[in-house]
Amino acid sequence: MMKKTPEKKKTGRPKLDTLKVTITELDNEGVGTAREDNLTALVQGAFPAETVVAEVEHRGRTHIFTRLLKILRRSPSRTAQPGCPVELSCLGCPLVSMQYQAQLQFKQQRLERALTALIPIESFSALPVLPAVDTLGYRTSAKLVFARQREKLLLGLYRRGSHDVVDIAECPVHHPLINRIATIVREDVARRQVSVYNPRHQRGLLRYLLIRVSPDNNRALVTFVCHDRDYQNLPKLAKKLIKKVPEVIGVHQNINSSSGNVILGNESIKLLGHPDLIEQVGDIRLHIAPESFFQVNTRQATRMYALITDWAALSGRETVVDLFCGIGGIALSLAKGARHVIGIEIVPEAVRNAKANATLNQLSNCRFIAGDAMTELERLAGTPDLVTVNPPRKGCGAELIRHIVALRPAQIIYVSCDPDTLAQDLKQLLAGGYQIKRLQPVDMFPQTAHIETLVQLVAG
Repeated sequence: MMKKTPEKKKTGRPKLDTLKVTITELDNEGVGTAREDNLTALVQGAFPAETVVAEVEHRGRTHIFTRLLKILRRSPSRTAQPGCPVELSCLGCPLVSMQYQAQLQFKQQRLERALTALIPIESFSALPVLPAVDTLGYRTSAKLVFARQREKLLLGLYRRGSHDVVDIAECPVHHPLINRIATIVREDVARRQVSVYNPRHQRGLLRYLLIRVSPDNNRALVTFVCHDRDYQNLPKLAKKLIKKVPEVIGVHQNINSSSGNVILGNESIKLLGHPDLIEQVGDIRLHIAPESFFQVNTRQATRMYALITDWAALSGRETVVDLFCGIGGIALSLAKGARHVIGIEIVPEAVRNAKANATLNQLSNCRFIAGDAMTELERLAGTPDLVTVNPPRKGCGAELIRHIVALRPAQIIYVSCDPDTLAQDLKQLLAGGYQIKRLQPVDMFPQTAHIETLVQLVAG
C-alpha cells in the first residue's frame, strides 16, 4: 500500500492526499472497502479484488472516506463500459458498473449474512434472488431537485451523503419517459428564468420535480414542489409540458414552505389534467396519487404480488389483515381469494387511494383503516387467518411483532426492504413459535445494493 502526503505545488495549493489500496469486499451499501492504517477505507465504485487510487475526502475515527480516482487492476465482474457517465458524482447506484450476475450474488450473500447473524442457518433456506425483468430504465418514479450553480440551472439528484445537486440529463435507471420530461422541464424553466429555491436564503420558487410513470400505459403524472403558491409561472410550465409531452396526463403543484429536508408539503393543487395515475399491476388496477408511496419497479412489484397470492393459497373463507397496506396493492391482490380483507395504513391519502382502488376493481370485501398499525391491530376482533406486513426500512419492531404473535394467525407473509431489520423481526417470530416456510429475495433495485425479501411463516 502506498500513501502520499500533501505536498505544495508551485501554485501554493496542496497535492491530493491519495491512497493506493486493494478492495477486499463491499459493505452493506455496496461500497468497496479496504484496510488502511487500522481504519476502513471506503471507495464507492470500486469492487473486490481491484487495486485503486482514491482521493481522501475525510478521515474519521474508524473510517476514511474517499473518492475513486483510478483503477489500476480491474475486477472480472466489472462491465466493459462504464454504467453511467455521472456514477462517481451521483453515487446513487454503486453497482452500476458491476455485471448483473455478480450483483445478484452480492445481494444473496448480503441477505444470508444478515440472517445468519441473528437466526440459526438451519431455520431457513433462502431461494436464489429473483432477477429483475429490466435492469435499466426500471424506475417509474423520480424525485428530482432544482438548484442553481453560478447561474446555471441544475435538475438532478443529491450526491449521496451530501446536499450537492448533480445535474442528470439521462439517468440509466429512470424510465425513458422520466428522462424526457426532465429534459423538457429543465429547458423551459431555464428559458423562462423561473426562480429556484435557495435553502440558505430560504427564497425562490421551484424546489423539486416529482415524476411518476405508468410503464404499461406510457403515461405520466408530474408535480412541481414549490416554496410558495404560484399562479403565474406554473400554469405556463404545465401547458407547455403537456403540449411537448402529450404522455403527461396531469400536472400538479405542491406547496412546501418548510425549511427542512421533507420533500412534500401538506397542500397540493391540480393545475391541469387528471388527479391520479391509473396503473395496471397484474390483474388489479390502482389509482396512484402524486403523494402516495408505490413500488418504483412496477414490473417486479407485479411478480411479487403474484408470489404472495400464490403462497397465501386462499380458499375464499379466510380473513386477511394487511399492515402498512399503502394504496392497497397487496390487499387487493389477496381480496379476490379471501372472504374479507382489512388494510391498515397510517397515511390518510394512501387510504383514500386504497378505498378508490377497491371500488375501481369492484372488490366489496375490503375495508381500509387510517391509523397506526399496532393501535388498530389491538382494536380488531377475532383471529385473522393471514397477516401480511410490508413495513418501512426500520421493520415492524418488537412490540408490533408481539401483537401479531398474540393474534396467532395461521400464516404470516413478511415483505422486507432491509435484511438487518428483517433478521431482528424473524428472530422474534421464530421465538414466538413460527417457522419459516419460504424465503424469496427479489431484486427490485438493480444497480443498487438494496434487496427486497418475501418470507412466508406458518404457526408451529
